[in-house]
Order: sequence, then C-alpha cells, then structure tokens
Amino acid sequence: MTLQHPQHARPHTAEQLTGQDTSHLVVINPTNNQMVHADMAPAMLALQAAALETGFDMRLASAFRPFDRQLWIWNNKFTGQRPILDNHSQPLDPDTLTDLEKIHAILRWSALPGGSRHHWGTDVDVYAANCLPEGTSLQLEPWEYEAGGHQHAFAQWLHRTMPEFGFYLPYAEERQGVACEPWHISYYPISQHLLQQLTPDMLKRTLQATDIAGKSQILANLDTLYTRYIANVGEV
Repeated sequence: MTLQHPQHARPHTAEQLTGQDTSHLVVINPTNNQMVHADMAPAMLALQAAALETGFDMRLASAFRPFDRQLWIWNNKFTGQRPILDNHSQPLDPDTLTDLEKIHAILRWSALPGGSRHHWGTDVDVYAANCLPEGTSLQLEPWEYEAGGHQHAFAQWLHRTMPEFGFYLPYAEERQGVACEPWHISYYPISQHLLQQLTPDMLKRTLQATDIAGKSQILANLDTLYTRYIANVGEV
C-alpha cells in the first residue's frame, strides 16, 4: 500500500494546538471515541492493518488528549494526589522538592498542559493487545517494550515498519528532556509543522489564562521548559 503523505500542514489555531478545539480531528475508534488528526487517520489505519497482518493487534492506549485532561493530570501530580516518578519510574517524595524541581520531575513523564503533542492528534501511544499477558494492565513503562518485556516483539516490528507509513519515535532516546517513550509514535508529515506553529508566546498566553499549579514558576521558566521538554525531540 502506498500512502500519499501531506507535505505541509495548514495553519492551526492556538485552540487546536493547545488541545482546546477538536475541529481538526476525526474519530478513529467509535468504540471508545478515540480521535486523531484528520490528515493522519489514513496512515494510522494502514499501520494498524499492517500490524494485524503480521500478527499484532495494535491498539491506541492514548490518542488525542484535551487540555482539560492534561491540566487535571498536571495539577494532581503537582499537589501530590498522583505520584511524581523519578527517572526509574519510582515515586518521589514531593515534600522534598521545590516547585521548580517538581515541574522538571513531572515534565519527564507528563507534558505541560497546552504543550502536549497529544493535543494535536498526530501523536498516539500504541501497544499490541494480544501481547499483553492475561490479567495484566498496560503500564506504559519502558521495560514493557524492552528485551524480556511483553511488548518487545511488537516494538521491534514497529520500529522497522512505521517509517513506511510516516511515523517515528520523538522520544526514542535520552535527551535530558522527556524520558524515553518507545510507545509514543508521531505522524511526522504533520507534527513537524505543528511543533513550529506552537510557539512559547502562544503557550504563555494559554497558561496565563488557566488555573495551573506552579503557575508562577512555570511562566518564569517557560522558555527553558519549552526548549528542553517541547522542542527537544529526536530527528526522523
């Protein structure tokens, strides 16, 4: 199957780029109402079909994620209602961290509201459902996709095959920003342009208007946070 990938992404609004408008999305899975970018859907469906032919029941653990959901995750982590993990996926004691240290720790595993690639609909978290042991819940932790993990064979196939369909791993390696995420794939023909459209100023205006925990430190350090955790992705 030969797919025609779009060469340029049309301009998107600030609301679309920050997860507050879904007009650029389509439902790809009616069962759970998962949505992806309209220009990415054909490639996603084709990749899933190729996986199935190879013996992998490829599903989306997460697709589009709205701003409000990302804000809920962020605020719950910042206020200690959900765990903040270290580089080895172990819980940190939030009482030992300054606000800025909390921000950096959270950003290793969870995106800043308004700055998540999941807002765009071009990025999804994937797994092979038929490789998940019975009675086991998917954790989306690196060990599951590494040698000895239940998703390892699928991850190897995905790494070899997804470039044919326009996908790549933006967090394939350690870059001192977002932690390695072998489950997070991005549709490069569109996402490369949306990253350029999401500017620090746009993100700043979005965050100034919302009730986000740690707001003063986030805004004071936003340029650094943007460079390290949003713009800092691997090359295709």
